[in-house]
Amino acid sequence: MKLGLMLGYSGADLTIPVAQVKLAERLGYDSVWTAEAYGSDAITPLAYLAAHTERIRLGTAVIQLAGRTPANAAMAMATLDQLAGRGRAICGIGVSGPQIVEGWYGQPWGKPYYRIKDYVSIMKKIWAREAPVTHDGREISLPYTGEGALGVGKPLKSILHMNPDIPIWLGTGMEATVRLTAEIADGWLPLGYVPESAAIYEDWISEGLARAGKRRDQFEVQAMSQVQITDDVQSALDRLKPGIALYVGGMGHRNKNFHKEMMVRRGFGDAAERIQELYLAKRKDEAAAAVPDEFVDQGALVGPKARIRQRFRAWEDSGATGLTISGDEEAIRFMAECARLNTPAG
Repeated sequence: MKLGLMLGYSGADLTIPVAQVKLAERLGYDSVWTAEAYGSDAITPLAYLAAHTERIRLGTAVIQLAGRTPANAAMAMATLDQLAGRGRAICGIGVSGPQIVEGWYGQPWGKPYYRIKDYVSIMKKIWAREAPVTHDGREISLPYTGEGALGVGKPLKSILHMNPDIPIWLGTGMEATVRLTAEIADGWLPLGYVPESAAIYEDWISEGLARAGKRRDQFEVQAMSQVQITDDVQSALDRLKPGIALYVGGMGHRNKNFHKEMMVRRGFGDAAERIQELYLAKRKDEAAAAVPDEFVDQGALVGPKARIRQRFRAWEDSGATGLTISGDEEAIRFMAECARLNTPAG
């Protein structure tokens, strides 16, 4: 199983753990991932890391679709691809949620299914450079002819000769968009994917691949887990609960929260409702306490090394092709051992 290292996005200050990334590369990790919310962006740190690494793939998990036009995203990722060396950049894209899309980016939520479809199609056309780019989409069109247009938009072809094979991975979770991901993308960054729920997605993936005439080995699935090596399992689970409560309870509108919907989909509907109720009432400690141990344990690798090693086998058998982990240096080294990467590092 391939391993990735998650860096996430910044807090109040941005610190890029170059030493950890270089260690992961020496150990044989396949990829390193950044994210963005409404602070640091996901692409700039990867350009910095490109100068400090040689092989490891550089992925966004994810860039927010509303934050850039498809042309701007294509330009940025093509630039990263050339700076890093062809074949290292992975363009992971997600729609975020309506609170951020409309509140931070000032863009309409629209119809995410068609917006994703148009966005990916335009990016691929730009990278291919087969002709000046035009696109007549349900949500996005080039040239733009909508409200405020002068009507003089000109189809253009990139000056930069871009890599047409930059992989696009989508961060999705609902049935229709998971099918679409398997159909039009090269990989999937699933929300809340755990071994216990993996079977839910198999038919959706198979149907999407069939639409495109693709084989399963042409499609990557990159799950994510936090790793904490400790003899105190309960304390480790408790440390992870506030973050889960934040996302399930507060990272989205009461009526439109993908993290809450994911928790419901995994069979924890009552807990999800209670967490959201408490969090929105600003009872954050109680919201964290309401997160079930079982839910946390399914998505994390915590405990003594023997427990983590046993649990990792379930991830290897889940259908995911890769696992992105977050953790300290001991966790990074131990997971390379669990995944049998067989790459020595000092």
